[in-house]
Amino acid sequence: MLKGAAVNLSTLFTEAAGAVQAIVKELQTFSAALHYAVDLTIAQGGRTLAAPGLPAGDKEQLRKLCEKQQLTMLDRDLRQQGEGFHTGFTVADWGIAETGTVVLDSSSEDLRLASMLCETHVAVVASRRLLANTQALEEEVNQLLAKGPRYLAFITGASRTADIERVLTIGVHGPKELHVLLLQEI
Repeated sequence: MLKGAAVNLSTLFTEAAGAVQAIVKELQTFSAALHYAVDLTIAQGGRTLAAPGLPAGDKEQLRKLCEKQQLTMLDRDLRQQGEGFHTGFTVADWGIAETGTVVLDSSSEDLRLASMLCETHVAVVASRRLLANTQALEEEVNQLLAKGPRYLAFITGASRTADIERVLTIGVHGPKELHVLLLQEI
């Protein structure tokens, strides 16, 4: 992919995600994304951050950041968290520029729960993993499915419904906010 095309996909993604009230930030490093998630949780008055599936080094860095700010970090057994958690932090597999959608292989129950049961979902997407549209994702999805059953989540904006008297309500069936962090690194 040409560098100009990557910039164009980032712009398209940001515009489409913004149209569904997702907040998109471009960051340089994964460390900056971890800091963003912790700072956001504190700013929103949250006390818990769920981040399953991180590699050991990133998990340890996040754990230290959370301890420093007196936040509880959860990284497994999220079903056991009866009172829930404020922020879910996940690393998405792809982003779809046309719709501002993040795609997450959430075959792991903990990843599903981290993206669905939180007040605020922070999803990290590598800029190089942005695709123009869902058709561009076909080959990757076919490769995943060849390895066995999968649970792919296509997340576009915060949870929304209008099934009660056709009044739009945000956050009834999932997060009230979606923050997407486009990273140059990872």
